Amino acid sequence: MSLERIGNAASAQFMLAQIQKVEAALDASNRQVVTGKLADTYTGYGNKTAAMESARAAGARTEANISTAQQASSRLDLQDAQLGQLSTLAGQVRQTLTKAVADQDATSLMTQMQGYFDQAIEILNAKDSNGYIYAGDKTQVAPVTVSKLSDLIALPSIPQAFANGTVKSSIRVGDGQTVQVGMLASDLGTQLMSLFQQVVQFDAGVNGPFDAKTTPAQQSFLESTIPTSISVASGVDTAAASNGIRYQMVQDTLDRLQATSTVYKGFVSNLEDVDMPQALAKLGQDQTALQATFQISSMLNKLSLLNYL
Repeated sequence: MSLERIGNAASAQFMLAQIQKVEAALDASNRQVVTGKLADTYTGYGNKTAAMESARAAGARTEANISTAQQASSRLDLQDAQLGQLSTLAGQVRQTLTKAVADQDATSLMTQMQGYFDQAIEILNAKDSNGYIYAGDKTQVAPVTVSKLSDLIALPSIPQAFANGTVKSSIRVGDGQTVQVGMLASDLGTQLMSLFQQVVQFDAGVNGPFDAKTTPAQQSFLESTIPTSISVASGVDTAAASNGIRYQMVQDTLDRLQATSTVYKGFVSNLEDVDMPQALAKLGQDQTALQATFQISSMLNKLSLLNYL
């Protein structure tokens, strides 16, 4: 009579089931280490799924608001730089007129005015990737229609120097919160163009040109332009300050949105991300468990009654 192995079909099935169970656990641990996520299906998160997806959706809305707020910030920052240039320009116009009065000499006055005019047109007709910045709702049309200082001589009225639209663009930077980012060339440049027109028309008139020491009539006219030039500079400074206030508001909103986004990301991460040290330790344990299961199964298959005799 031969000595049979102790193992039978039932024990073999049991060991196979144990191997499959440990292999499944090892596969899950390996996926967690590779992906960094607790599971790759909603089933793996159980009742956490609803909270996680709700936070993820809210986070996505916040990220979208961050993107638009950054666009608004960039636009307002660009305008701040340009309005600073326009403010400096208005100050230079005032200083030039004041100096001509003080020196009673307008020899270079019109050359300087032409230079200031060219700079003003360059700023007011500035463009970005979307079109003309100060054109309102007519972004593909240059907002200032005159190109030379002399064009102002025969211009019937200053509004005809502008072709911008009337709608000032706004950008949504948060849920229910919008900020005006658009400014119009006509709002920024009407006073300045009017001052330029007064000077160039006088230069072209019976008491012109401004090309030497000032005459009494020229002196009187230039003196009258100084208060106007002060008003022009003040108007540009007011527009720049208003733009700066909106820029700061957007920056505050952006800071708040980024903080909120961090909270949502942290919440989702806490629900779906694995603790990597723990995951690596679990992977090692599962690998050891599988190896031990194989060893036990092999040992049981080799056992026979001879081992007990």
